[in-house]
Amino acid sequence: MVDRFDRDERNDRNYQNDRNERNDRNERNEQSKKAQDNMRGDEAYCTELLELQKVDFALVELTLYLDTHPTDMQAVQQFNQLAQRRQQLANEFEMKYGPLLQYGHSYSRFPWQWVDSPWPWQV
Repeated sequence: MVDRFDRDERNDRNYQNDRNERNDRNERNEQSKKAQDNMRGDEAYCTELLELQKVDFALVELTLYLDTHPTDMQAVQQFNQLAQRRQQLANEFEMKYGPLLQYGHSYSRFPWQWVDSPWPWQV
């Protein structure tokens, strides 16, 4: 014969298991929604990648200028500010969409993200 205490304890365990399952489902749904919000190739992806490319272009131009004008303090300061901005943009981009550079310049989450397309140079 099952006493009331055992029955209540089983009911509590069942209730807790049901609650845990619902929480797990909700968490998976939120992760899935977040992943859908950050799709490679969508409008936000292209906008953020374009901003990063603008900063990269300015850095290349400043590099060429500084090769011939190495004592231009303003250009060096601007280069350093843009280099810092590029690092910030790249870190934010990679957290949302995955790696930008290969050969150890960018980290990859699990599973390996280099198989996901489009790659930054394909957009």
